[in-house]
Amino acid sequence: MSKTYNLTTPLSVDDVTQLKAGDIVYLSGIIYTARDAAHKKLIDLLDAGEQLPFDIEGSVIYFVGPTPPKPGDPIGSAGPTTSYRMDSYSPRLINEKKLRGMIGKGKRNQAVIDACVQSKAIYFGATGGAGALLARQIKSAEVIAYPELGPEAIRRLEVVDFPLTVINDTYGQDLYQIGRAQYEVK
Repeated sequence: MSKTYNLTTPLSVDDVTQLKAGDIVYLSGIIYTARDAAHKKLIDLLDAGEQLPFDIEGSVIYFVGPTPPKPGDPIGSAGPTTSYRMDSYSPRLINEKKLRGMIGKGKRNQAVIDACVQSKAIYFGATGGAGALLARQIKSAEVIAYPELGPEAIRRLEVVDFPLTVINDTYGQDLYQIGRAQYEVK
């Protein structure tokens, strides 16, 4: 039986260990955007022993490349991108920098799932195709790193009641596998 939670960033270990695959979370606070090009730059900084452009510990990264905003709006359409493109980078950010949450769409590989278990992180799914609706929950957006990446620049977003579903929890559960097992015709 799934539960519904209201959580505020930064997320603690206690916040994420209460969650189970299938739970609904309304997330408020500050989250950061980063897609594959930005993730590569973050890992390059780690490899060089340099400081990252924001404190990742307890943070949530949203895999999104938003469209330009209409006048007066903080952001344009902001739907999730396919997450597997970040799979080669996410375990290091989770294990070394204590990234606590990721938001995207689609499955993650076993290394990401294992890192979520080992270092207590969550992978949330956001509804693909609903970018305009999701943007309504974003109250402010500011580019904080890599403006040359355009839509893939790292942004600091303030969100209120951003609707998410827990896909991978800190116990190794995967909502996609649970759903298939429940509803697949045998």
